[in-house]
Amino acid sequence: MSETLFDKILRKEIPAKIAYEDEHVLAFHDIAPQAPIHVLVIPKEKWTGFADLQTGDPIKLGLYMASIAKAAAHLGLDPNGYRIVFNQGRDGQQTVAYIHAHILGGRRLSWPPG
Repeated sequence: MSETLFDKILRKEIPAKIAYEDEHVLAFHDIAPQAPIHVLVIPKEKWTGFADLQTGDPIKLGLYMASIAKAAAHLGLDPNGYRIVFNQGRDGQQTVAYIHAHILGGRRLSWPPG
């Protein structure tokens, strides 16, 4: 696996505006937000995309998902709702080969997203 921008952010070699961190994830604000609150949540164990999850540890995947929910709660998004988005591959607009969730909120979101 090649090194990505997210690897460097995780090691704190590149600064990021940290929104939430626990033993499983690092969440930071997107540099090009698409909503008033737009945070990326990366696992501390690297998976490049959804194909990696087929053979990955289901417990670690569950802890990642639970930490995404904790990050959203920490951001105060629970009362009104929010959206979680994963992009996969080039056609899915995944720009960094490191699985990450986008938490979008702070306003009413439209559907379909595009």
